Amino acid sequence: MLIAFNKPFGVLSQFTGDGSPNRPLAEFNFPKNVYPIGRLDADSEGLLLLSDEPAWNERLLHPRHAHEREYWAQIERIPAISALQKLGRGVVLQGRKTRPCRAWLLEPQPEVPPRTPPIRFRKNVPACWLGLELIEGKNRQVRRMTAAVGHPTLRLLRVRIGAFRLAGLPPGQWRPLSLAERKLVLA
Repeated sequence: MLIAFNKPFGVLSQFTGDGSPNRPLAEFNFPKNVYPIGRLDADSEGLLLLSDEPAWNERLLHPRHAHEREYWAQIERIPAISALQKLGRGVVLQGRKTRPCRAWLLEPQPEVPPRTPPIRFRKNVPACWLGLELIEGKNRQVRRMTAAVGHPTLRLLRVRIGAFRLAGLPPGQWRPLSLAERKLVLA
């Protein structure tokens, strides 16, 4: 079984609590014996896959497969082309350069449902949505990358894994994937 879950803000990518106010996956009534494939930080949202098939972890997470993931990051200020190019070439984070990726300004800017709690609003600092396509996923990597080029991330959503897009699944909801959708995940 492979499940797509639209993980809301403030939800852990684990079934047990960690002592924080963040909610564990156990609150969402998943079938028995499924586990998350990879992670999304509690303050990140979007597509999280869960499965009872251990082989999915290796297929999707091992670096040799270079499996694509797409994120939408709402950032402070409108980035210059040079900032997008720097992201694309890779930035040095904690002494290690990130792999090249694709970074672009989302045009048109997406209409994303509001988050609870809302992101901070600054009257004199505009925000915009950026798309990032990565083949790696280190801890808080997207947030660190955007901050490294001078554009802190305000909100982060994972919208695609492989060719499977999170669309039409409301936050906090999940559903099993069809055989065709499972193939999209691997594409």
